[in-house]
Amino acid sequence: MNSRITSQSGTRGQAQQESLTGAEIVVRTLLDLGVDTMFGYCGGVVLPLFDKLFDAPIRFIVPRHEQGGCHMADAYARASGKVGVVVATSGPGACNLVTGLATAMMDSSQVVALTGQVRTELIGNDAFQEADTTGITRPITKYNCLVKDVKDLERTIREAFYIASTGRPGPVLVDLPVDVEVARYHMGEPATIDLPGYKVRTKGHSRQIAMAAQAINQSERPVLYVGGGVITSNTSEQLRALARKANIPVTMTLMGLGSFDQTDPLSLDMLGMHGAAYANYAVQECDLLIAVGARFDDRVTGKVATFAPHAKVIHIDIDPASISKSVRVDIPVVGDARCILEELLEQVEHRPRTAWFEKIAQWKQRYPFAYDRNSPYIKPQYVIEEIWRQTRGQAIVTTGVGQHQMWTAQFYKFRHPRQLITSGGLGTMGFGLPAAIGAQIARPDALVIDIDGDHSFNMTMTELATAVEHNLPIKVCIMNNGYMGMVRQWQELFYGKRYSKSYLANPDYANVARALGAVGLTCEKKEEVPKVIEEMLRQERPCVVDFKVDRHENVWPMVPAGKSLNEMNGLDILERLI
Repeated sequence: MNSRITSQSGTRGQAQQESLTGAEIVVRTLLDLGVDTMFGYCGGVVLPLFDKLFDAPIRFIVPRHEQGGCHMADAYARASGKVGVVVATSGPGACNLVTGLATAMMDSSQVVALTGQVRTELIGNDAFQEADTTGITRPITKYNCLVKDVKDLERTIREAFYIASTGRPGPVLVDLPVDVEVARYHMGEPATIDLPGYKVRTKGHSRQIAMAAQAINQSERPVLYVGGGVITSNTSEQLRALARKANIPVTMTLMGLGSFDQTDPLSLDMLGMHGAAYANYAVQECDLLIAVGARFDDRVTGKVATFAPHAKVIHIDIDPASISKSVRVDIPVVGDARCILEELLEQVEHRPRTAWFEKIAQWKQRYPFAYDRNSPYIKPQYVIEEIWRQTRGQAIVTTGVGQHQMWTAQFYKFRHPRQLITSGGLGTMGFGLPAAIGAQIARPDALVIDIDGDHSFNMTMTELATAVEHNLPIKVCIMNNGYMGMVRQWQELFYGKRYSKSYLANPDYANVARALGAVGLTCEKKEEVPKVIEEMLRQERPCVVDFKVDRHENVWPMVPAGKSLNEMNGLDILERLI
């Protein structure tokens, strides 16, 4: 190991006696910040940085594409609670991060991207592999900057990590011109972080919390509506304590699944467009909606004008910009959810609310998630239920985007935070496989399963080679119906069954997996499903299973675009299937 790049004590004293290159400063700062894993792809203007990483005690994962690397860093952050770090070169390398950064931004994931840039004197002259990276990524990052002076390098990187991981988390990008990477500077004591324009409010206003507690104690039909903010703020324990003490049912967004044990009787599972009918009805009938770490996105609210029409709304969130952005809030409480719920917990009272729970029980009995269990075809819901049964609900699950994502949310009952890693806000197809890799690296002792769609898997399938290279025992379950499933469903329901360009011929996924060095399995018969899953779970290296599922299965229920939450399609179908 190069003795100049360590995180041991005495590093600073040595640093004060020597001049370091910008690249050395970057690596030393990363080590001081506790970074032990990075993702990224090499290129011309980041060669100085990669040269110093060569001797650094940092595990570096090279993806097959920069987008995959960014998704890996994102999932690593979500699974571990640490900051995920990704590196890319200038121009096309940086541009290939765009989808990954936008995904992290929408889902509030703490990622720091380090991108190379052409020499400072060439910026703006259309130099080889030049792109305006900060301009391109400004709308899809929490903060970004171009470092033009090596003296600012350490401070900027420390600030990047601080901004990415505090408040409402999000991706931060630091653009590094190659001349800054090779310039030299005497590195002194750790730079202090002083950001007058960036203040994070953690403690909620006591009067607002008291008002929220009073509203909860007076309500007859309350519902807790919780999102990903509960997970990122590590507030699941406080949420569960609040729900049980105050006796309040809990519904979760897609990003909030796992924040509350779905096997708990108080769970209403997921709400929204493809959420549980009983969750949607409860929201529409409640007299108090307590939103925690959720942003009232359109997939949750349906028609905003008729969302929770009888409810007073409490909104607990660390991001003041989210308050009353789409839904008018009666009692806003800005601050860290954990701090606020701890204070709120002391003031709420237990109430039986017998009539309310009886009504919810009726909805649950009448409108459970269901599918045709007698069908001769492999139903994707059956595959997911069987995965849940055999993993005892303990796997970390990643997904792509589409029907399989919604079936996973409906039929895999999540019990723990950071257990579901999926693309929510941006809806990024291809997220599942690289996310599984990032999650497995973050949690090497965990069972990680990517429940994917065929067209989502197609977009990033080459990352399977990355999993093979690093001997990561991830499992990939492809719900292969030949279609872009959710697109086909919309075409069936709203476009007269005109299936325009939503079907593609897929490769033999088992053979593709074997060619890339993984285990490849195919399941074509319903009765084979349990045994194939057993075989998959026995594998100690990457394994892909191609499940040939019913090509015409739809996700129910469904709130059509522009409709209210209680105007769900497919309820009659679900009732017939019970």
